[in-house]
Amino acid sequence: MNGILLVDKPILYTSHDMVDVVRRKTGIRRVGHAGTLDPMATGLLIMLLGPSTSLFQDLSVLDKDYEGIMTLGMETRTQDLEGMVTRTASYEHIREKDVRAAFGRFTGKIQQTVPQYSSAKVKGKKGYELARKSIPFDAPVKTVEIKRLDLLRFSPPDVYFSTRVSKGTYLRAVCADVGSELGAGMVLSSLRRTRVGAFDVADSLSPENLKRLDGSEIARRAADALTAWKKRPAESASWLSRIMPGRNAR
Repeated sequence: MNGILLVDKPILYTSHDMVDVVRRKTGIRRVGHAGTLDPMATGLLIMLLGPSTSLFQDLSVLDKDYEGIMTLGMETRTQDLEGMVTRTASYEHIREKDVRAAFGRFTGKIQQTVPQYSSAKVKGKKGYELARKSIPFDAPVKTVEIKRLDLLRFSPPDVYFSTRVSKGTYLRAVCADVGSELGAGMVLSSLRRTRVGAFDVADSLSPENLKRLDGSEIARRAADALTAWKKRPAESASWLSRIMPGRNAR
């Protein structure tokens, strides 16, 4: 089996959990993915089957689109709702125009400090391994690009947003930095990946529907997506809807 399989990762599953699901369903061991999603995040995970695991470098560098919710008035150790609260603050003074202005200041190429609770390695150890043991360390700083950061709805304390970011961008860190800019603190409370390059979550399979498909149907979908990628890697997702009957019937 060889190809690209689009899966809609549910909340609380790790990206490796989804690799295991696909391995069990297909019976093949050579399965990978092109870009990790945190357990609390949902949405598009590109699974690579068989020889297509060699496409990791090509697919992992693609821009990614997300929608989510940032919540004002608190900070946590993990920069999301999973971590211990380290600070609370009033947010009643913050207006929609303040959020829009802050979003504007974080659009473009920025220097981002990688969250301490991350898989980024420091001195041979993953950051979260050190953080869980309360071992102090300096998290790495890197350049990322926020292609767009749009405010969808302002309903304090919740800030609904959509964004397009470059490879390796931590939206938990973006959220924390915006919250610091606003002076009220902010955590990432919901996140959904909606697109990776030309691949759209609307073309993906939920784990439940993946389990219902037989091996031949999975192989066909994976091969079709691979063929489409090779022909039109930079185009919009519209071509996938033409080669995948049953789009949205997930």
